[in-house]
Amino acid sequence: MIDRGYIDALTSILGDKGVVTEPAAMATYETGARYDAGRAALVLRPATTTAVSAAVAYCVRNGIAIIPQSGNTGLVSGSTPDGSGAQAVLSLDRLRQRFDLDRDNRSLHVDAGFHLSEVNRRLEAHGLFFPIDLGADPRLGGMLATNTGGSRFLKYGDVRRNTLGLKVVLADAAGTVLDLMSPLRKNNTGVDWKQAFIGTSGAFGIITECVLNLEALPQQVATAYLVPASGNDVMQLLRAMEERLGAYLSAFEGMSGAAVRAALAHVPSLRNPFQGGQVPDYVILAEISRTWQPRDGEQSLDAVLETVLAEIWEMEDAPLADAFVGPAQEMWALRHALSEGVKHAGRLIAFDLSFARGRVMAFCAAMKTELARHFPEVTICDFGHVGDGGVHFNLVVPKDSPAASDPTFETRLRDRVIARTVEDFDGSFSAEHAIGRKNQAYYDSYADQKLKDMARGLKSITSPGAVGTVRFG
Repeated sequence: MIDRGYIDALTSILGDKGVVTEPAAMATYETGARYDAGRAALVLRPATTTAVSAAVAYCVRNGIAIIPQSGNTGLVSGSTPDGSGAQAVLSLDRLRQRFDLDRDNRSLHVDAGFHLSEVNRRLEAHGLFFPIDLGADPRLGGMLATNTGGSRFLKYGDVRRNTLGLKVVLADAAGTVLDLMSPLRKNNTGVDWKQAFIGTSGAFGIITECVLNLEALPQQVATAYLVPASGNDVMQLLRAMEERLGAYLSAFEGMSGAAVRAALAHVPSLRNPFQGGQVPDYVILAEISRTWQPRDGEQSLDAVLETVLAEIWEMEDAPLADAFVGPAQEMWALRHALSEGVKHAGRLIAFDLSFARGRVMAFCAAMKTELARHFPEVTICDFGHVGDGGVHFNLVVPKDSPAASDPTFETRLRDRVIARTVEDFDGSFSAEHAIGRKNQAYYDSYADQKLKDMARGLKSITSPGAVGTVRFG
């Protein structure tokens, strides 16, 4: 679907390792993490920002659409080609040469092709980490392009909060390299242009390098499972924890019983920690942490957590029905197994939603009633970052149900959930997965027209070429 002359020209720019055209080798780049798949004309694998610039410039001048792809772990069809066979996937997987740690500044200048796990593995020896905790293992470029949050958003914030600088290649005829690199945390000398490229899915340009804020690696951690007295008590429980623990509180993750049971069924090595094996309807994973080694005479974090839970237990109309402190690694293993567990429980229709914190549980309760009435085939397996208002609202359809293979069923279900989210609960239909093909229609419907006009103008200025899967204008 692409002229051989274009392939030869791009190969001369990127070298033999920089261009992939064999169907078997391209398959990995054409298939996404959640059912989405397309067909690429070729895959480009530049190894430097200069090479990205040259390849992008050539594609723009010759009308070749570009799909930037980082770790390809996204869940909204934002990093895979369509079915036309005419688009070029531009992968960041070879863009992993620069890794410059500034210990004094607590920052890292790094290429965008590194996996999150490798970054934190290399930083561990220095007592530092990039504090975005995710179940998947994405590359940095994709994390920046989608503004990921993760399980410890409550304490550290999202990628946007932890990004100091960027280098971006614009999709124009020159492949312009926009240098927004800076190690400064305070700089009010003009517009903070890097923010236009964070969370916008590559529509305005391809991120190739970044300067990241780093945090001290926790040296003490304590975790507990908390069973709220009811769904209505979750927010009171969170407030009580925040009042008593302050900055110690690093995670407050909600897990529905259905999601926990799916994880336990999918991963037999996980231990069922609940009394008699009876999984509660809803459970919270709470974590507290310190960044220093234990000191003589200092109360351990396990003891701190137990003391706080005892105080909450003694409150009038206590919001806590049960609680127990346990090994952090074991408790987090269950939390991180939820995504794969629900994925294997049936056909998964997933939403990444956010609300004002006090409305999360009200939304979930309303949808349990509504979906049972209108979509009885569906099992709700929700979990998420209750501490920051986020919820992964996962709906599972049995694999043998006709609805599992009916695209009209999924469309009707998505339309209803998103409408309730935005119209009735003032929420967001994309908390931290950004806008991909799966969310395009909802952006078109709900985004303010003036803001769409502004986005169209910014797109025409920064990257007039065809780049990414999103239409912001």
